[in-house]
Amino acid sequence: MAQRGLAAEFWQVPAVTRAYTAACVLTTAAVQLELISPFQLYFNPDLIFRKFQVTGQAPPGYRYCRMLEEGSFRGRTADFVFMFLFGGVLMTLFGLLASLFFLGQAFTIMLVYVWSRRNPDLRMNFFGLLNFQAPFLPWVLMAFSLLLGNSVLVDLLGIAVGHIYYFLEDVFPNQPGGKKLLLTPSFLKLIFDAPEDDPNYRPLPEEQPGMDPMDRQQ
Repeated sequence: MAQRGLAAEFWQVPAVTRAYTAACVLTTAAVQLELISPFQLYFNPDLIFRKFQVTGQAPPGYRYCRMLEEGSFRGRTADFVFMFLFGGVLMTLFGLLASLFFLGQAFTIMLVYVWSRRNPDLRMNFFGLLNFQAPFLPWVLMAFSLLLGNSVLVDLLGIAVGHIYYFLEDVFPNQPGGKKLLLTPSFLKLIFDAPEDDPNYRPLPEEQPGMDPMDRQQ
């Protein structure tokens, strides 16, 4: 019964979050079982462009990914996928410049940043010690990472990419003279979004039993 409940819960998760989480879990499991090496997953431009290796392990940002997909991206799956693609491409380019090879944490911070800026009035608590507004969450996580002795460059990369997306999507279009610059490609809408109803469509009246359809036109 517990397995059925877990499976049911998994299939209730929105599609993009479900795929993202499954990829993270399967990748982590493969590394832990020594089926693959972490060095086969890190971002290596030489291997990508010369040997066509697909790379990129990401830690699960499940919670914020799901809240985004069920919140501000509800009914906009194609736009959500486009945010993934936009963030991934931009992060890869910045990673090349900064010589950063493990970008999973940066991607998670990007999701956290976008979610936090779209929920500015939400109060949060960190380990029961610190209360703050949601927009401070990425910076709190970065400070905690610094306390653990980790480099903050990856976190800063995620914050930077998240801010660029947030500014182009939520801020600039609402400025005087601003306009929407991030336009989701039509092929993504065709794949991920349900077709819109035609406002001019008028269904034919239901036929009564035994009536010839030609008689209804007379």
